[in-house]
Amino acid sequence: MAAIPTYDRTADDIGNILLLDHINLGIPDQQLAIIFYIMGLGYTRDPHARVGVSNMGVNIGCSQLHLPTVGREVRGHTVPPQRLRGTVGYVVPDLAKLADRLKNVAPLLAGTQFGYTVHADHVDATCPWGNRVRCHAPAPEFGNVAVAIAYVAFDVPRGTAAGIAKFYRDGFLAVAKVGQQGKDAVACVTVGLQKLLFRETDAPQPQYDGHHIAIFIANHSAPHRFLRERNLVTEESNQHQYRFQDIVDPDGGKALFTIEHEVRSLKHPLYNVPLVNRSLAHSG
Repeated sequence: MAAIPTYDRTADDIGNILLLDHINLGIPDQQLAIIFYIMGLGYTRDPHARVGVSNMGVNIGCSQLHLPTVGREVRGHTVPPQRLRGTVGYVVPDLAKLADRLKNVAPLLAGTQFGYTVHADHVDATCPWGNRVRCHAPAPEFGNVAVAIAYVAFDVPRGTAAGIAKFYRDGFLAVAKVGQQGKDAVACVTVGLQKLLFRETDAPQPQYDGHHIAIFIANHSAPHRFLRERNLVTEESNQHQYRFQDIVDPDGGKALFTIEHEVRSLKHPLYNVPLVNRSLAHSG
């Protein structure tokens, strides 16, 4: 009789967090955003929502960027563009074609913080306002996708990775582990086929400026209870959504990192809404 194959069934566990729905970053210029994200990176402006002149939705596989306009005067001060404290990892169908597109848009982004570097297995880029981007070709580690937000890698203070992983395990019923990248500890939180990474660094932490991410979770009530017990809920948005900002050590309550989460249930009306993604095989 043939031997029965054995598998590590835990390797396919994804936990309670199912999808990184969007990343929200305030920007001062919608035209520059179109040049960088649509013409340069090659993603798709959503045709159904945020179609005005003061906000834009960028479709990237099953996820989005939300790019509302900032730069207005508030009490005599101009609100600056938002900058994610880390790097967003994208999947693109073809790195060579991506490099060509970035070369073509470079003159249109002159005078901004835009830049890019082509490496053997990825392309690093900086948006016009300093947000860091790393683009990868499709690969098994990212799942069966050619267009996607693969991960968000946050830069966090030294000594926080273990507590951050425990926060997501205990509070969000997530698969979360701590590994090493060189000398740096990295908390890796599984989000379906995507990941939230929290990489320790000695670099100074820029002041948090209010940007946020949105996630969909299956068990909506247990994380809410965990957050409420620690006075961490910052907004009771509606029946299907709430928000929090601070990631804390579940044991001692020490604040470890701040990034607003828009937490949505699977009954949220925007869950699993199909997103239009144009084919880059037929576009420049």
